[in-house]
Amino acid sequence: QVQLVESGGGLVQAGGSLRLSCAASGRTFSRNSMGWFRQAPGKERDLVATISWNGGRIIYGDSVKGRFTISRDNAKNTVYLQMNSLNFEDTGVYYCAADGTPYGLGTTATHYNYWGQGTQVTVSS
Repeated sequence: QVQLVESGGGLVQAGGSLRLSCAASGRTFSRNSMGWFRQAPGKERDLVATISWNGGRIIYGDSVKGRFTISRDNAKNTVYLQMNSLNFEDTGVYYCAADGTPYGLGTTATHYNYWGQGTQVTVSS
């Protein structure tokens, strides 16, 4: 059974930082892109960042460019999201996602086959 388990969410003041982790189990994703999406109440699930299988290509959502950094460790089957300079608009549930097709890199939620349960990030203003 494939599982993606996120950790690292929580409550932080505006201007602060958090680091999210997503550990995959049940299969390896070393040849697959992995990403982070977030969803605020009443809104769609939008791309935060995605990283190709070897880290050679990275795409960020416009609102997080220059503030967030995605990385991965294939030996640990884990993807990370370092979030700096957080603001109120970053509040939402953050989901880890993995593409079931090797060597792809998608920017929409429909591209990804595996999802974590989500972790809440709340930024207080």
